[in-house]
Amino acid sequence: MAQSRNTLSFGAVNASIPAAAGIGLRSPHYRDALHSPAKPAWLEVHSENYFAAGGPALRMLESLRRDYPLSLHGVGMSLGSVDAPNKRHLRQLQQLIERIEPALVSEHLSWSAFGGRYFNDLAPIAYTESALAAWVQRVAQVQDFLGRPILLENPSSYLQFEYADYSEAEFLSQLARRSGCGLLLDVNNLYVSCHNHGWDALDYLLALDADRVAEFHLAGHRRNQIGADVILIDSHDGPVAEPVWQLFRMVLQLFGNRPTLIEWDADLPDWHTLIGQAARADRYMEQNYVQAA
Repeated sequence: MAQSRNTLSFGAVNASIPAAAGIGLRSPHYRDALHSPAKPAWLEVHSENYFAAGGPALRMLESLRRDYPLSLHGVGMSLGSVDAPNKRHLRQLQQLIERIEPALVSEHLSWSAFGGRYFNDLAPIAYTESALAAWVQRVAQVQDFLGRPILLENPSSYLQFEYADYSEAEFLSQLARRSGCGLLLDVNNLYVSCHNHGWDALDYLLALDADRVAEFHLAGHRRNQIGADVILIDSHDGPVAEPVWQLFRMVLQLFGNRPTLIEWDADLPDWHTLIGQAARADRYMEQNYVQAA
């Protein structure tokens, strides 16, 4: 399978985003991001929220671009669909990339569209050899169109297919090596999936290609009681849970420090609460740096 000509070079790609904590920016915090003296090291936004040709949201993003390194995180590319990539979506993303010059561009290992109809959920994929071949081709097409590598994020999952050729970590690593893309390791997603499926987090991390991981995500989750069982839901509506912080410290020891994002998308707290979460991530990265020195 042909590898994208936009092969991975993340030392250069993410040079403008430090291995420090950033915040996922939502519109209620625009004014704080611009004017508060308490600032994170960088910001990440959802790409699709800025696909308009103009308007106040895009002007705000351009203003923030002057003060912060930016990352674009997509939720609507649906790379795992049997549908061909949506050319209009790709052109809008390409125009946004040219306009704000983000350091990182990322998407999800999932699908959310079929027959031209889009769903709100990020649906799971099968980790089979045929699916891997299709994903390698699809990611290479997207990277060639955009003229740059992208990162793919591990999903939070609640169901598994009965048959698989690869574990999720093996699938992601093979996809990154064959397509030239990078990986975004969402530590909360990893914790949620390990709980829901009985996976071992250390086994997962050891199977993941550390050299391809260019960014970490941290977020909150909810516990749903179903009969005698508890299912964790990746809800992004609260602080990072203590077990996820502990898993993050393990990740740092294994992978080293990377740009790390605090995601909080619902029941938004005030700006200083987000800054506090980012500061805690920074403390762990500083401790990891000192211990590794």
